[in-house]
Amino acid sequence: MSTEAMSPAERFAASRRRAAENATALARFRELYEFGLDPFQIDACQALEAGSGVLVAAPTGSGKTVVGEFAVHLALAEGRKCFYTTPIKALSNQKYNDLAKRYGAGKVGLLTGDNSVNGDAPVIVMTTEVLRNMLYAGSPALDGLGYVVMDEVHYLSDRFRGAVWEEVIIHLPQSVTLVSLSATVSNAEEFGDWLDTVRGDTQVIVSEHRPVPLWQHVLAGRRMYDLFEERSGPTEQRGRREVNADLERLARMENQRTYHPRAKRGREADRERERRARSRIWTPSRAEVIDRLDSEGLLPAITFIFSRAGCEAAVQQCLYAGLRLNNDEARAAVRSLVEERTRAIPDEDLHVLGYFEWLEGLERGIAAHHAGMLPTFKEVVEELFVKGLVKAVFATETLALGINMPARSVVLEKLVKWNGETHADITPGEYTQLTGRAGRRGIDVEGHAVVLWQRGFDPGAVAGLAGTRTYPLRSSFKPSYNMAVNLVGQFGRHRSRELLETSFAQFQADRSVVGIARQVQRNEEGLDGYQESMTCHLGDFDDYMRLRRELKEREAELSRQGAVQRRAAASDALEKLRPGDIIHVPAGKYAGLALVLEPGIPGRAGGHHLRDGEFHDGPRPLVLTAERQVKRLAQIDFPVPVEALDRMRIPKSFNPRSPQSRRDLASALRSKAGTAGWSAPARHRKERSAAADDTEIARLRAAIRAHPCHGCDDREDHARWAERYHRLRRDTQQLERRIEGRTNTIARTFDRVCAVLSELGYLEGDKVTPEGRRLARLYGELDLLASECLRDGVWDGLGPAELAACASALVFEARQADDAAAPKLPTGNARDALGEMVRIWGRLDALEERHRINQTEGVGQREPDLGFAWPAYRWASGHSLDTVLTDADMPAGDFVRWCKQLIDVLGQIGDAAPQDSPVRRNSRKAVDGLLRGVVAYSSVG
Repeated sequence: MSTEAMSPAERFAASRRRAAENATALARFRELYEFGLDPFQIDACQALEAGSGVLVAAPTGSGKTVVGEFAVHLALAEGRKCFYTTPIKALSNQKYNDLAKRYGAGKVGLLTGDNSVNGDAPVIVMTTEVLRNMLYAGSPALDGLGYVVMDEVHYLSDRFRGAVWEEVIIHLPQSVTLVSLSATVSNAEEFGDWLDTVRGDTQVIVSEHRPVPLWQHVLAGRRMYDLFEERSGPTEQRGRREVNADLERLARMENQRTYHPRAKRGREADRERERRARSRIWTPSRAEVIDRLDSEGLLPAITFIFSRAGCEAAVQQCLYAGLRLNNDEARAAVRSLVEERTRAIPDEDLHVLGYFEWLEGLERGIAAHHAGMLPTFKEVVEELFVKGLVKAVFATETLALGINMPARSVVLEKLVKWNGETHADITPGEYTQLTGRAGRRGIDVEGHAVVLWQRGFDPGAVAGLAGTRTYPLRSSFKPSYNMAVNLVGQFGRHRSRELLETSFAQFQADRSVVGIARQVQRNEEGLDGYQESMTCHLGDFDDYMRLRRELKEREAELSRQGAVQRRAAASDALEKLRPGDIIHVPAGKYAGLALVLEPGIPGRAGGHHLRDGEFHDGPRPLVLTAERQVKRLAQIDFPVPVEALDRMRIPKSFNPRSPQSRRDLASALRSKAGTAGWSAPARHRKERSAAADDTEIARLRAAIRAHPCHGCDDREDHARWAERYHRLRRDTQQLERRIEGRTNTIARTFDRVCAVLSELGYLEGDKVTPEGRRLARLYGELDLLASECLRDGVWDGLGPAELAACASALVFEARQADDAAAPKLPTGNARDALGEMVRIWGRLDALEERHRINQTEGVGQREPDLGFAWPAYRWASGHSLDTVLTDADMPAGDFVRWCKQLIDVLGQIGDAAPQDSPVRRNSRKAVDGLLRGVVAYSSVG
């Protein structure tokens, strides 16, 4: 309604509303932005100003952080503190720079474990672990805290670090208002309900709207296809998105056979047309993709490659292809900025870090971005990308986590990645997180997600990923030793159990129990119906079915015993075989005449070729068949005992990998068989069944025949209902056990952790012992191992560099497989101390097993990894970067990251060690030895 159309009273009321709105903190905050706020941002900010906590779940790039910045604005306006937490240091650094520019460096601080800037400021950006540690230590910095912003709060699903988020949420003082910022999750309401339970009034604000529309494409050969097409046809079907029919046709064409020998000649022309069409389908090279995006005006782009080496190779491929995305002016700007940011790096280190190859790529507008890069190099790439001076970035998925690097386009090379255990398809949530980078608010009209065509491409599967916009938030919370001593020290054991039962993990477990309980109730109603249908007028049919089940179980047991005896007899026969024995393999793919090359028995000559666990099912002889094949046979090939028919000599020169050797020996085997006239052994005669002579079976059969219900005309009909009753009863009991197992699961784990701590002397009932107070200052995965090493004086006789080597085993985890070569270790005292650490871990591992603490569930102490001990020792001893990295065979970024984590744990060890302990002094010296060169470069710009 226009002002002219309003009555005087309406105009007065509207004026009052405007005046009230202009007087709010939100109105003053909105003036700081050049753009207007979206409805979800306004709703969340109004809820904050009204005194409620908020959970904001919105797509990547939608502007969730505006709500967090409003919390900062409110804190400063009210004269209170605001802590802004992030999951990773890079994001903390970026947020610190943003807030410092807005509010001034004097009002903003940074705490990330290895960086401390203006720690007394009213606004402090920090990693979530730092806030957790402050809460447990009762830090005075918490005084006056009014707001905590938890950015990327969906990170609590992370199975390694997610528990920290829940610890913070549970332990924050109730006077603190919590602002939780999350990607779009499908159970935001459930998470909001939990926050409401533990934090008080919490408003859940969910937005599915992307401020910049996202278009999905598939690049196949020279053509870029839209993934979806609008459906035409009847009015009610218009506007519905369907998978592009051209893509489905391409997929079918690729899956068809190019040539069928029986096809008619008349279809030769059709096949030729199909061949030409198929020749247009290929996966374009990385340089071709960037060139195509450049020609279509779709740069800047981020190409996600789930491999560090792949990212570096992609940059080199683009350079070799002659790609140049920057003009001379942009090249000069790049060089100027790079030289400014890297001025502190010594010239001798630049060559080791691959500086000049990196700079060449940057000048052309091309770069990699991954965790193996030096932090300074990564930050330069981020800054150049935001300025538009780098237009193509090849990155691992870590870039998708919160770092503000929006692009016009995102390219996914493959939809499969290594998840630490296996190659697995990416989830809809991961797809949404990665493609969410496409489309820069205020710059791009639309964003573009491009998936490259690969062999076996399934357009429907990609559409499923793109169409599923949400993923569930699942708690990864588990009690740790450090958490237990801190909780018991503050609240006592009983109150600590109650606190842990308020975790999101227990909240989700309890909610799942509700659904299971309903199923139990439905099952019990079904059981009543089945009970009625199985009732027999002649007697107790349940008792009759019990006899039948006992008979069936007894027969099955005797059958199993017979099978075990047969396998044992066959295994005994195999153990008697020797190299050179000629046997007849009775069954399997390689049945027939064979020569034993190795008996395949563990602990005997030849058995050492078997990997652990390969002989758990008995001997596995290696044989040469009459058909010249060398094969390792299994127990399944010998259902009956086998005996040697004869023997023949195996030449010393025999090589099982040589076709000629196999051919000659197999020929000799066949010749010997022909001369001897062996035939296949007679078929094994089936032995008399043990059931025929079993007195228990005879008793049960007699009892069944004598039972009144045995003569019922409807006996088998009743029996069918009784079987259904029995199956449903068994299922119901399993459900009841699941309910019992999920109730108080976190508290039960806490009790087991406390039992270990009590046995080791860290707890005495509700009292934390001096050793326990030391453990309370040690955070990390191997907190208990570190505490035991301090208590036993394992590190007392070590120098600073040796202590750094030993402490590295507490933080380092190799990316290689477990069967990698044994790591190089320092000699002398350090080697002895590392060996003692492994022995202490073995003792703790046995103790945890006795108390049913399971490492696979995220609780307990993993084995210390010694893979970084030598690089840590060398670097702390003062060796050059070139020497250390060459020895370590490790990217500079990984080296710096592990050194900074090592510095962090050495600081904890120094704080926890006794005042007069040499470990306390040497840990400080070790930190000084490590904190130099590339490790010391500040990552705060």
